Amino acid sequence: MIFESHAHYDDEAFDEDREELLNSLQDSGVESVVNVCSTVESIEDTVRLMEKYPFVYGAIGVHPDEVGDMDGQVLEKIRRLLCHPKAVAVGEIGLDYHWNKESHQVQKEWFCAQMEIARQEKKPFIIHSRDAAQDTLQMMKELRAGEMYGGIIHCFSYSVEIAREYLNMGLFLGIGGVITFSNARKLKEVAEYAPLTQLVLETDCPYLSPVPNRGKRNSSLNLPYIAKELANLKGISYDQVVDVTSANAKKLFGL
Repeated sequence: MIFESHAHYDDEAFDEDREELLNSLQDSGVESVVNVCSTVESIEDTVRLMEKYPFVYGAIGVHPDEVGDMDGQVLEKIRRLLCHPKAVAVGEIGLDYHWNKESHQVQKEWFCAQMEIARQEKKPFIIHSRDAAQDTLQMMKELRAGEMYGGIIHCFSYSVEIAREYLNMGLFLGIGGVITFSNARKLKEVAEYAPLTQLVLETDCPYLSPVPNRGKRNSSLNLPYIAKELANLKGISYDQVVDVTSANAKKLFGL
């Protein structure tokens, strides 16, 4: 059974068939799903999903592109909801310099604030970093992230050298559909280099569908394509990839 470490089933892309799709996952070999918040509004949506579906867990936090909606009340709401028995992480949080929707300084301030909640509440974190490799790494070092309660660098897209830094902190790398793309040379190199014991599988659905479904709406049903590509790159069996990455996720999230 595959563990889905990063999904967004609260997204409007699933409005027409969310219940049918989620109810089909376990029969299709997906054991558990972590639904990851992005916007302030998605916090309540994620809580509803994890309360409705026994196999859905939640990561509570606000994406760097959405931190303009943050304030002290939202921060305390995140803290409060982390006491929920199915809230397993703080996320997704971090830095995104691709769209520059929020100023870099504002992103950094709320990144620090949410990481501090993860530290205080003894929860792992899920880090989003896009076009912000050096700033993210520097902040993670300054925050002494490797001394916290574990975490995932979600949708990892940087070099082997940067991967090594995070792996040395004891963190996990999230491997998703991009690994199946023909132009994903850097990620393939990282996947070959990184120990399987520090990798987790994710889709980031509804985004980033793997080949052969690239360009279509993604879902956890596509996880086998990711696992098969990872097995091929590492020269190991599909079952070994599924078993080890699932065990990694359960250990990290305390399940």
